[in-house]
Order: sequence, then C-alpha cells, then structure tokens
Amino acid sequence: MNIEIKNCNNIDEASIQIEENRLNIKYAMNGTGKSTIARAIELQTKGNDSLRELTPFKYLESKDDLAKPTVSGIEDIKSIAIFNESYISQFAFKQDEIIANSFEIFIKTKDYDQRIEQIENIIAGIKDTFKNSEDLDKTIVDLNRLSESFGKSKSGYSAAGSLAKGIGKGNKVENIPIGLESYSDYLKSSENVKWLKWQMSGNDFLNISKHCPYCTTPTESKKETILQVSKEYDAKAIEHLNTILSVLENLKQYFTKETNKRLSAISKNINGLSKEEIEYLIQIKTQVDTLKDKLADLKGLTFFSFKDVDKVLDVFNNLKIKIEFLPLLNSDDTRDVILKINKSLDSVLSKIGILQGEINKQKITIQKTIEGHNNEINEFLKYAGYKYFVDVEFKDDKYKMRLKHQDYSQSVSNGTQHLSYGEKNAFSLVLFMYECLSKNPDIIILDDPISSFDRNKKYAVIDMLFRRKKSLKGKTVLMMTHDFEPVIDLLYNLPHKFEAPYVSFLELKSGSINEIPINRSDISTFGQICEENILDRDEDVIKLIYLRRYYEVINNKGTEYQLLSNLLHKRGKPTKKESGNEIEMTTLETEHAASEIQKKMPHFDYGAHLITLSDDTYMVNAYNEAAFNYEKLQIFRITNKDMTGEDVIDKFINETFHIENEYVMQLNPCKYEIVPQYIIEKCNSLLGTPLD
Repeated sequence: MNIEIKNCNNIDEASIQIEENRLNIKYAMNGTGKSTIARAIELQTKGNDSLRELTPFKYLESKDDLAKPTVSGIEDIKSIAIFNESYISQFAFKQDEIIANSFEIFIKTKDYDQRIEQIENIIAGIKDTFKNSEDLDKTIVDLNRLSESFGKSKSGYSAAGSLAKGIGKGNKVENIPIGLESYSDYLKSSENVKWLKWQMSGNDFLNISKHCPYCTTPTESKKETILQVSKEYDAKAIEHLNTILSVLENLKQYFTKETNKRLSAISKNINGLSKEEIEYLIQIKTQVDTLKDKLADLKGLTFFSFKDVDKVLDVFNNLKIKIEFLPLLNSDDTRDVILKINKSLDSVLSKIGILQGEINKQKITIQKTIEGHNNEINEFLKYAGYKYFVDVEFKDDKYKMRLKHQDYSQSVSNGTQHLSYGEKNAFSLVLFMYECLSKNPDIIILDDPISSFDRNKKYAVIDMLFRRKKSLKGKTVLMMTHDFEPVIDLLYNLPHKFEAPYVSFLELKSGSINEIPINRSDISTFGQICEENILDRDEDVIKLIYLRRYYEVINNKGTEYQLLSNLLHKRGKPTKKESGNEIEMTTLETEHAASEIQKKMPHFDYGAHLITLSDDTYMVNAYNEAAFNYEKLQIFRITNKDMTGEDVIDKFINETFHIENEYVMQLNPCKYEIVPQYIIEKCNSLLGTPLD
C-alpha cells in the first residue's frame, strides 16, 4: 500500500509505504508526526468526515477544498485496530476479570463455534418445542411471577411477598366492607387501583370546604364514608391482589379442577389466610417451582448445561418431567405440554452417544485453548519480570480471565488500583494482540508501543507480538516508534528469529515527510560510522568532528583526543588536565598526537585548522553548506560557545556533541536526519541563516 497523507496536523504531505502481511516499522524522532499518521489512517477508515479533526490550525478558517485533510491508498482497508495512549486509557480492568470480553477473545475460536453448532443441531428438537409455542414462553413467565409472589423465606411463604399483601388479610374486592357498597362498581372494576389513588388524593381537600372537591355538592353528611375508603383500602395491596388474580387466571389451564376450586376459595376469603391454606399454597409453589425450573432448563439447554457433568445421559434423564409427581398441576393441558417435551427428549436420547462425544471433544478443545493462553501470557509476564499471572476460569456460566499475583492466593479484584502504568501498558498490549487475533482486522497499528519499557521488557513484548506461534506474525502491522532498540533487535541482532520486517526512517522537513528504507547494512557501530564519514566527507571541519567522536566512542581519550578537543574549543595553546589542574601540553605530546591523527586525516595541521575554525564567516558558510542536521549541530556547537541560552535545546546540543546519549549501534546521521528540525531552526535563527 502506498499511502498519501495531506494537511493533517503538522504534516503538509507524506508518502509512506506499507507492505501487506508483514511487520512495517516506521522509525522517527519525536515530533515527526507518527501519531498523526496512525490517527489519519484510523479516521479515514471510519469515514463520516472524521478526518476533519486533523485539520491544521492554519487551515481551520479556510473554505478551500485543497486545504482539507486527505488520506488515499487505503481504500481496501475496511477494519482497523490501533494501539495507542487512548486504547490504554480506555482499557478497563473489570472488578472480577481483566477484560470484559475475555470469552470472545480467548475461547470463542472457529473450532469452538463449529462444535457448538454441531451440539446445537443435536438438541435442536427440544428448543424447537419452545420456538413453536408462544404460549409456553408466557406460561414460564407466569409460573415465575406466581413463584416470586410468595416472597423470600425459608418456609416458602413470606409476609412481605405480593401474595401475602394481596390476599393474606382477606379479599376486600370480593367482600366490600359494610357502608361502602355504593363504591362496589369502582372497587370491582379493572381500574380499581387508579380509582383508589384518585379518590384518596381528594381527601386532602375535604377540610377546605363543606362541598365535594370533585362535584361541589354538599359532603358534610358523607365525609365519614368518604374517609372510610382510605381506612379500609390500600391501593398497593389492591395492586398486589390484581396481580395474583391475573396470574392465577393465566395459569388456570395448568391446575387441576380441584386445585382451581381451592385457589378460587382462598383468593376470595374475607378473613385472610389460615395456617392450613398457607401450607396448601406452599405445596403449589413447590410443584410450580419444579415445573418452571425444568422448563427453563430445557429452554436454555446449551453446551454449558453439560460442562460440569461426566454423563450426558444423566442430564437428560433428570430433565424429563414426571407429571405424576406434580398432582396439583396434573391437568390435560399440562400433560399435553409435557408429552411434547418428553418426546423431544426421547429423540435426543436416541443420539446420546454422538452428543456425548461432541461434548467431550468441546471440553478438551476449551481446556487446551485455556492452557495455551495461560501458558503464553504467563511466560511473557515471567520473562518480562512481572510477578502477576493470569488464569482463565469458568464461573457464573461464563469464562473469565482473572488476574493473580504470585504472593496472593486469590484473584486481584481491582487491577486498575494495583497495576503500575507500565504493567497496565504491558497487559493492554498483550491483550490487544489477542483481540486482533480474534477480530482479524485488515491493518493493525502500534503507535509507540514499547518506548516506556526497559530493555528486557521491550524484547519480551517484541517476542510476544511477532515471534510466537500465536502472534501478529504474518499480519499487516504498522509500528510507529522513536525507539531504535526494536529495530536493532529485529533487523540486526536477531533476524533469524523473526520474519524480516520492512523498516524505514521518517524524516520531517518543512511539513513534508520523506521515507528512507533502513536495511541491516545501514546499522553500524558509531565507531564504524565515524571512520566512514571521515573518509567520505569533504569539509575538514566535519572530518575533525567525526575524528574526535571516533576517539571518544572507542574510549581513547589520550593525547589525540585531547588535541582535537583543544582544536574544536579553538584554544591557541593546547592544554590537558593533570591532577585536577589545566596545564599546557608539551611540544612532544602535541607532535605525537598530530602524527597519530594524520594516520586518519593525513593533512591534519593544528595551526591551519585553528585559523579556519576561528573564522566566523567561514564557519557560518560551513554550517549552511552542511548537508545533514547532525553536522550542522556540531558546527553550531563549535561556533557558539554560549549556545542558544535555552536550557532544553542546549542540553540536546551538548548531549549530541558529547556522546552522552548514543546507542552502540545506530544509523549514520549523514543519511538519516536524527536531529529534529526545530533544533536546527533555532540554530538557524541565531546564526542569521535562512530557514531551509
């Protein structure tokens, strides 16, 4: 893929190449626009003009279509996964598991789905019985409502339940108290609860006037009767009563005639429930619970119904409904329903051997999958130096990945609280990888994924992501990084362990990004780079700079290094440090040092070079003609003793000049611009030179 990006944040234009089904590493300095490139690709795949959020400030007020952000070359990309700071911050360590969708990521493979489908096909007849009967679904709901109306109590009957509140103290709808007969039409209507609330709300206004608050007729003689309604009736109790009567009516066909007769008498009783009636109702609840539980188990029958049993036959034998042991529900309609269900169970029992085999295979597959994931992730955590480990467990009808610690026997209940930023970053990155393996997006983007880790952890992450059997190997991956270590590991030190990545360097100049490929041969020790550049560069000042760096990097700070340092500091008389004091170098020392330097730079002459280095006009010209930022920076350091006066930039220049932050292996600064452009722009402004 050749991707063209225009007018996105600090990028005016960029052209980058991504090779499909391969790791693509884009190495660049901070501030180049790596995150902008990643975000631009992500937003372009979303569509809906999402890319507009990357409009540069200079174009925010422009109506010119040519100033709009654009990304081309990714038209075939339909799905994308991106790992960045936003992903880490949104990553939720749940209370009882590491990630919310751990089942989908770690268990639900293609093999899992295929075997579940085979199991579902065998038990399809049972589920079809429920699919083909809407009444059966409603019956299960009503059985549940009746059971729940008894409330929660060890005895089976609670005074706080809807049943007790509705008919526990008598049915005052069927048995209207003396004096309230005139309200019977309202009390026995289907709207009785609404009427009661309406009637009682008017009581607040009875003391305002002697007239009815509704019709303004005299109420003084009727006031006591009006108030009696609220004393005798509770709207909530009537609501409970209506619910109970409705459920009993809906379930009428499933009770025997005798059961219905007794329930009718109990529900109309004026004196409330006797102990014997409560015992009878508890018997009904026990049989209702047995029926509803079996119906619910049959309707929800899945692979998980057999997960913890060795013999599937036992499950099906227990699922059969034996109506002869449910005498209160032994009606014609109940027997018809049970006959259909038991026939569907018999059909499955004829294939019980096949079903047992498929379930056993699925259990083995799941166990191997869990062990594989546990071992892979825990091996990574071990070698990365973390004391945490993970374990996929089955609990509450779900597979969950739980976080554990070597020093603690229980699961860690709050990962967000216990994990450091680096640990959360590592977990997020590894789980992101498994999520990618599960969802298989067209392109995977890693935006500076490992820069925050130490060297050992960096390699552990790289190994996990790109070398193992279950990894992103062979996927189209774009990794943006300002960290050169993974480039060294994958391309130079250990190419035999990884599939060769496509690596390139991104260089930003004047808003344009240029991409330069990096091959194994481009990675050298800095000593090799210095020797190469001493031979290749034409300008003596630059040769002197690299020669001094050469002696420094090979840790040879003898007279040769001392003489070159004196020269670059423009000292007329070379000095050296001895016993903490600065003393002049002897003629013999300077001559010996010069002769050694001439082996590398034959025309070396301290005096002649000192005149050149002291000529500000010459040095500014040398600065302007230097082809690479690294060399400009060295010349600037020689020319400006007082530096820029800005601590951050001065620190960067000093570290570059004195090799404090160099890698042993690195890229040649004469080919790859490793010095940020903003540093050079500051130097340009101080030297009064035009900006490139």
